[in-house]
Amino acid sequence: MSACSLFAVAQRQITMPPSLKYGDTIAVISPSSAPEETTVEKGCAALREWGYVPVVGKNALHLYHGFAGTADERTSDLLWALRDSTIRAIMCSRGGDGAVQILRNIPLDEFAKHPKWLIGFSDITALHSAQVSAGVMSIHGTMSDGIATRGANDSVIIILRQLLQGKLPCYYVSPHPLNQMGEAKGILVGGNMSVFCGLAGSEYDFLNLAEDGLILFIEDTQESMSKVDRMLHLLEIRGILSQLKGIIVGHFSKYKSPENGFADMYEMLHEYLQHYPIPVCYDFPIGHHSGYNYPMVEGCRVHLLVNEEGTQIKFLK
Repeated sequence: MSACSLFAVAQRQITMPPSLKYGDTIAVISPSSAPEETTVEKGCAALREWGYVPVVGKNALHLYHGFAGTADERTSDLLWALRDSTIRAIMCSRGGDGAVQILRNIPLDEFAKHPKWLIGFSDITALHSAQVSAGVMSIHGTMSDGIATRGANDSVIIILRQLLQGKLPCYYVSPHPLNQMGEAKGILVGGNMSVFCGLAGSEYDFLNLAEDGLILFIEDTQESMSKVDRMLHLLEIRGILSQLKGIIVGHFSKYKSPENGFADMYEMLHEYLQHYPIPVCYDFPIGHHSGYNYPMVEGCRVHLLVNEEGTQIKFLK
């Protein structure tokens, strides 16, 4: 896979960052909340086990009101990781809160000028949205804290390692009773629903690409069913839902149920999504969950197939 792997969708191009080689350097930064030092250490140990050279950002372990340093300090670490030509990929230590605070200090062309894999999820969805908006693919996946917890040789962590080496995944998951059958191709975007909805209409909002044909994946944690309902209808009011080619529903955790007469989050989402004639799959293994969090390549074109046998997602070069 070359550094200039491109695919055209309409008149847009989204760049796939170059694959990593043995001995390449990966920056470990903390754009959001402050991590535990042991989390960063264990994450770095896993990267060394894979054959990479981790370098920790200057401010990655700072603590400022719960964040990993001030907004300026976190901005400085991200710009360093982007601009330093010896750094080949960027792994975030954890999510939490605060990534949106640094976006205003990062011009979109910084992502475009320095196409590198950016790895993370949860609050890091804000950075994925910015990077895809700038025309560069990104990896929604486990960070240093997840690697530290699950270990470098966990089956899902290995998928992430292979992705960095240039091997795009193909996923198969079991059927869910609420699935809506169908088949679609489109640009994959998504992540933490409350985070990307908070970017609505800004230049950092990857949903601005909706006219190009998107497949959206969603997940969240500690958000009530009524709040998710509100975010879903925000997407409807913006005209996003009617333009989507498909929807992948991941895990929603730590919320109160039942609520508003719905047994759970999936039942509530199905109440509205069933009216859209597109494939929709439920309980896909992504998000805040003690189990699997499959790496998803944001900005990559994918083939989504939902049928009686389950769900298949194939990433296309």
